[in-house]
Amino acid sequence: MRPIAPQTLLFLEIAIFSAAVFLHLTKKNSSAVRLYVAQSAAVSFLLMVPAFAEPSALLLTALVATVAVKLLVAPYFFFGLIRRHRLRFSVSTYLNTPVTVLIIAALAAFTQTEAFRPLTQLAAGGDRSLLLSVATIMISLFLIINRKGALSQMLGILSLENGIVSFALFAGLEQSPGLQLGITFNILIWIIIATVFISMIYRQFGSLDVTAMKRLTE
Repeated sequence: MRPIAPQTLLFLEIAIFSAAVFLHLTKKNSSAVRLYVAQSAAVSFLLMVPAFAEPSALLLTALVATVAVKLLVAPYFFFGLIRRHRLRFSVSTYLNTPVTVLIIAALAAFTQTEAFRPLTQLAAGGDRSLLLSVATIMISLFLIINRKGALSQMLGILSLENGIVSFALFAGLEQSPGLQLGITFNILIWIIIATVFISMIYRQFGSLDVTAMKRLTE
């Protein structure tokens, strides 16, 4: 198999980074889920590089399981939540849109400073791609903090996981197929539990705004 061009790898990382950014800006839950699916598709393509470079039955099994969870199972549960509870629009953020965009820009710029230059020594797929994956991690963390909606926070956690996976790939960090299968299984169980928990929150409060839980009384 011919190695994938660095430009293609960079394009995939830009897609992962862009999805994390637009998760902050979208106002519809369905659009947010589609952005996560697009981000996961780009991550899946990245995972195919080591899987087909040194193919093995266990590694291909781990890849298929990861793709199935990220591109099929997770969207199925999320879209089911949206339809069941009519969650058309996402819950608001703590910061308004202009301030959110400024912070995203600042985080992206911060990853290009000298503070992160030592990380480029790990780069196996290009310095820019590695630093973009760091920016994706930071922007996803900000999404979890800034969003008031439980569904958006779940997507932020999964976006964070995608950023960590892409960072590991560009840094050349080896992952055994068994470990990857274990992580995928954990994500699957977490999605199921979180979906049930979100349904319970909605039945109790009639909203997925986590600030509503502050009004919980005995």
